[in-house]
Amino acid sequence: MFNGRSARDKTKSRIALFSTDADFVQTARSVFGANAAGGISVVESGLTGQLAEGEIHSAAVAIVDIRSSERMQNDLADLQHLMGRIDRDVPIITVVDTFNEAITRKLVQMRVADILVKPVAPVELARACARVVRTESEESQIYTFLPVAGGVGTTTLAIQSALTLLGDKSKRGLSTCLVDLNLHHGACADYLDLESRLNLKEIESNPERLDGQLLEGMLSHHPSGLAVLAASHLPTEPVCLTSNIVMGLLNVVCQCFDQIIIDMPSAWHPWTDNIVLGSNRLFLVSEATVPGMRKAKQLVQAISAKLGQRPQPNVIVNRFERRLFSPGLRRADLETAIGPAFACTIPYNHKLVREAIDRGVPISEIRKSNDVAAAVKRLIISHRVKPNAALQSQSRPSPTWNWAWRGGA
Repeated sequence: MFNGRSARDKTKSRIALFSTDADFVQTARSVFGANAAGGISVVESGLTGQLAEGEIHSAAVAIVDIRSSERMQNDLADLQHLMGRIDRDVPIITVVDTFNEAITRKLVQMRVADILVKPVAPVELARACARVVRTESEESQIYTFLPVAGGVGTTTLAIQSALTLLGDKSKRGLSTCLVDLNLHHGACADYLDLESRLNLKEIESNPERLDGQLLEGMLSHHPSGLAVLAASHLPTEPVCLTSNIVMGLLNVVCQCFDQIIIDMPSAWHPWTDNIVLGSNRLFLVSEATVPGMRKAKQLVQAISAKLGQRPQPNVIVNRFERRLFSPGLRRADLETAIGPAFACTIPYNHKLVREAIDRGVPISEIRKSNDVAAAVKRLIISHRVKPNAALQSQSRPSPTWNWAWRGGA
């Protein structure tokens, strides 16, 4: 499901299936029934024409079977054209024969609601449809923090942002999870004096077991109420998780939490594209140095060229010292260097941040009112995702969109 999609008619219950695969059609009929009025209707005439549009407009969900054949490229073009004409009013689930990174990337860029890989179990098909018809107010909101280089303070900002979202009085009751995806040098758990409980080996060896119950056993819980998902450090062992494992893990996290903050590594992994595409807000963290500004601008341009303009990268300049009469970069210099992607500066307060890290507590516990926390709060408030409002201008797949790839694991 996509943010930015208009509210759907809750009276709709029919499933529109576009497929010529008799076995898959039979699977779908076994799940939804054959009654076109309230079950499933099958369209075998392709994705073009008034028939296709009419079937989708009158459905709650559309399932499009894209088979590996010489017509695949035509089917993808027809799907893209059709999604433009229906104005994203109906969620579309795509089903593919095998996992193909290039095809999947195209589907992700089209903002399909979900991608399933054959063979699709009946229960998985039912769950996928149930997920995408959730109302937009129920969708998880994802804030991703990506460092421009190592050691720029991304983890501190991610933690403080998570605590700010959790403590927002206007959004009481929203569950919040901080996910540390820096699998080699992650520090979220250490900074909060928590035990890292995410067992990547268990997930990798048994991906089919990945569900809410298993996730709960791998979460660490901070006294503030913040849930933290972080893996134990394995400095002498390589960590090479496949995209399916990472996406499957995040899919379950998004099913369980309202707000997700992701602390990313600086290195670009095969799964980074999909996380960036699935984020409501993308923050690039840099420092106030000339090389830092160059790298930030280059990364903004690279992301926009590779993945498009959604989500729009926002550059945070961390550890910024105001200089009135001494040499050095000023805020105006940063704004000029980065351009429209510039978001804000975070003050340099080494003593406060270092003490918080050494004691394993949030910086607000050291000093309740401090300039770092205040700057992060202003940032989050100004970039807060507002369901049914700001999301109308920033279409994004729901947390269950392309992260539901467990069928291809």
